[in-house]
Amino acid sequence: MTILQHSPQSFLFERSTLFQSSLFENDLTALIPELFLISTTLFLLVYGVIFTTKGPTASLLVLNMGGDAEESLAKRGQKSDLGFPVLLRNVAGLVQLALFYTLLLLLFNPIGGGVFLYSTFLLDSVTFFFKLLVICGTLFSLEISLGSLESEEINSFEFSILLLLSTGGMLFLISAGDLLSMYLGIEFQALCFYVIAGFKRDSEFSTEAGVKYFLLGAFSSGLLLFGCSLLYGFTGVVSFWDLAQFFSFGSETFSYSFLFSDSYTESGTASAALSSVGIGCEVGMIFLLVGFLFKLTAVPFHMWAPDVYEGAPLAVTGFFSIVPKAALLAVFIRLLYQSFFDLFSDYQPLLLFCAIGSMIGGSFAGLAQLRVKRLLAYSSIGHVGYLLLALSCGTLEGIQASVIYLVIYMIMTTNIFALLLAPLRRFRFQTLERIKYTTDLAMIGKTNPLFAITLAAGLFSIAGIPPLAGFYSKAFLFWSAISSSQYLGAFIGILSSAISCFYYIRIVNIMYFQAPPSPLTFSPLSKGSSLIAGASFLFLVGFMGYPAPLYVASHKVALALSM
Repeated sequence: MTILQHSPQSFLFERSTLFQSSLFENDLTALIPELFLISTTLFLLVYGVIFTTKGPTASLLVLNMGGDAEESLAKRGQKSDLGFPVLLRNVAGLVQLALFYTLLLLLFNPIGGGVFLYSTFLLDSVTFFFKLLVICGTLFSLEISLGSLESEEINSFEFSILLLLSTGGMLFLISAGDLLSMYLGIEFQALCFYVIAGFKRDSEFSTEAGVKYFLLGAFSSGLLLFGCSLLYGFTGVVSFWDLAQFFSFGSETFSYSFLFSDSYTESGTASAALSSVGIGCEVGMIFLLVGFLFKLTAVPFHMWAPDVYEGAPLAVTGFFSIVPKAALLAVFIRLLYQSFFDLFSDYQPLLLFCAIGSMIGGSFAGLAQLRVKRLLAYSSIGHVGYLLLALSCGTLEGIQASVIYLVIYMIMTTNIFALLLAPLRRFRFQTLERIKYTTDLAMIGKTNPLFAITLAAGLFSIAGIPPLAGFYSKAFLFWSAISSSQYLGAFIGILSSAISCFYYIRIVNIMYFQAPPSPLTFSPLSKGSSLIAGASFLFLVGFMGYPAPLYVASHKVALALSM
């Protein structure tokens, strides 16, 4: 066991003694949460395959019980010929239990910080915080999605298992310590995303969403991999720490050993070689960042998001809106502020351009949207712009602002989707699969006042109306931008935020003042969805009264990423 010395450029590990272990010395202990999650996923897959097999007694019960067959067979744990999702809630409950135990293993992991598997796996306060966000986000997303899955007749138990498997990929991505493990983590989670986007196989829209996501996701992965290849080809290293050391002299000089190489004795030749190395590294870095911006749906790399969000089942849209950004931003911020920070002036214009484009594009494109899922897709693009604006500051406050904004955005989105995923009933109690248009929410304020108040709080918060939590996150973010002299970005951010208020408040107007074409009510929420919606409502309303816990946690994460 080798004790590492702290330095201003080193990673900051806060939770225990910092060490670098040789292979398998402490690696299995450090990977306990991830190993448990992956092994549980495999076990649940086998469990589902075995117990989904249709028995001969099921058909007999269907004939004898008539219309009540589905409910009776569900209670007995059998599968009917009608395709009732007997194992959907069963496997979903086991998946939630696995996520809960993974959360406990993460909280009580005896190793709090270190570098493992030959610098490919990192543990520190940053990975702990973002893994906590990902696990909780997946847990809540699955709970609020079960009713919608049943109403859309998505009966396959594999959906919950794919969410669990993608969560494992995100956990590995957050702890990635080099370019190779980072790419494998991104592809691991992305493969699961491609499948669940097209999971509703009898819908041409869902199939189209899965194909589009796969094609454009593969293209972005190619850009990212090409950037990694260029960086490795010109530097000879893949570790984040080694890249930080390599670029520690900025874009002018890259390596002392290269300067004194026997092959380049003449100053002119050495200067030309260094110039080519510098250009190659910068091009590789740009390709790598563009790959991440594709994954984050930043303008002008956002073209896939509205179609995928619209075509995928509503439960999948909710999961995409809540969880994946946390994992991607964790490794993205680590790259920006640790590996490439000495080249900050080279990539800052790209971040600022994408931030301004995303804020403007998300706010103006959302004005014309009448479909709920496309509206939320453009809303997500706009919020990515705010996050990129914070990251373009290059300061400790910028990192902290992005972390605070991310956490509050996840809670706001969870609040909104917990309600949008509720089952609907139309005139004469005709079942409606899901909310498609904003007009489907007409007069909910009269028929379901508590539902309307909770949804209105989420919409007002995401619009940035004081004194809700969304206002605090935007105010802190714009203050960070102004303090780092990003006046143009802050001005456009405030303007786009004011414009986006229109389509959020328009939904509130529809809920309370617009007459519906036919009477519409929501079926009662499940107990889990009610608790999630209520807890998120209380957080959004009461956050500004006591923001200290999130402020302190985000400050610790920012310190760990900026040292």
